[in-house]
Amino acid sequence: MGFLQAQGALRAVLGPGLPADLSPSSWWTGPCSALGWDPPGAHPGHLPTVLLGVHVHWEVLQLEPPRPGGGAAPRSLLPRRSAAWLLGDSVWGSFIFSWAVAAGPLRLHLHRSWQCQGRHGLPSSTAAEFDRASPAQSASRGEVEILDAKTREKLCFLDKVEPQATIAEIKNLFTKTHPQWYPARQSLRLDPKGKSLKDEDVLQKLPVGTTATLYFRDLGAQISWVTVFLTEYAGPLFIYLLFYFRVPFIYGRKYDFTSSRHTVVHLACICHSFHYIKRLLETLFVHRFSHGTMPLRNIFKNCTYYWGFAAWMAYYINHPLYTPPTYGAQQVKLALAIFVICQLGNFSIHMALRDLRPAGSKTRKIPYPTRNPFTWLFLLVSCPNYTYEVGSWIGFAIMTQCLPVALFSLVGFTQMTIWAKGKHRSYLKEFRDYPPLRMPIIPFLL
Repeated sequence: MGFLQAQGALRAVLGPGLPADLSPSSWWTGPCSALGWDPPGAHPGHLPTVLLGVHVHWEVLQLEPPRPGGGAAPRSLLPRRSAAWLLGDSVWGSFIFSWAVAAGPLRLHLHRSWQCQGRHGLPSSTAAEFDRASPAQSASRGEVEILDAKTREKLCFLDKVEPQATIAEIKNLFTKTHPQWYPARQSLRLDPKGKSLKDEDVLQKLPVGTTATLYFRDLGAQISWVTVFLTEYAGPLFIYLLFYFRVPFIYGRKYDFTSSRHTVVHLACICHSFHYIKRLLETLFVHRFSHGTMPLRNIFKNCTYYWGFAAWMAYYINHPLYTPPTYGAQQVKLALAIFVICQLGNFSIHMALRDLRPAGSKTRKIPYPTRNPFTWLFLLVSCPNYTYEVGSWIGFAIMTQCLPVALFSLVGFTQMTIWAKGKHRSYLKEFRDYPPLRMPIIPFLL
């Protein structure tokens, strides 16, 4: 493609916006002179071997010459028309057409990018200027505007954002302008009513242009998962023991600090305490959380659930008028076996899940059974930890033959079924080779 052919093509697209005295020298020296940058050695009939181009777009066109000592603000050079052309020779002696085009110091805000293939033919001083303002380097950076998801008010504008930047890094930049919204309470999304973007999502992999628009929602005050778990598990442990030791003002002065004569009452206290001590230790040393925080308001809801049920159960099990299970010792022994097996199974699953995710990582993998027989339930369900948890409380309900325990087991099963179904759907969506025989929580049924 010769220069005259390129000239004719540009005239056809740009019409009156194209200079009448178009020549190789005018395309090189003209725009550069207008920007205060005349490369020495440029003359008619010669174009340095560099990608020269013009991107004319209806929306945005900005020219940014190299400004070693400062300089004027960028100026628009050509009419805004929807077209993009290249002039000049590349190192391969061919023309490249792209939606992202730049010439020397020209920087354009556009929706795709290209890489400059050479700068041969430029004087050494000009080449240095060219290197400092490489179009590929300039075009590789984008801008991010953050709007309020409810009011559409612009909250922040970030420029010169690297395309490899993650959402977590953008949150940190946003926090610098709005310290009251620390990263953990930010939800950034592509649509005001869409799903929140993950912290590990990379900007250039999202369906956005060079100027990305993200919508912000405030998640409210946050609290760490560890703190929530420690609080909601320590409460039941302490509350249950208050009823077990029959502290004053619970059952009346007559029974203050008295002890039950039924063995099952003492056994129930051991099982209940063991369960929550196990949970506390797992929170500190086993669990690895994919999300570091949760809304502060959830701690009140969770504590009301755990603490309230613990008090209700403990009141009846440790009541002076409590009666043992109908079938006596046999029922208690069967229930105890169920409880112990399910507790061991639950712990085994937690250890298997822990080993599946390296420390400090959010990597998700398909969980598979290990040599531990308790993990073989992974063959049939996606969340065997919930299966074992429900089994533990069923065993505890059989052991104590107490209605509040049965209701607690039912409510817990309902909630864990919802969680298990959600995780099961996530596994199916994320992994194409996910085992098809698995059910969320109950083998072959649910």
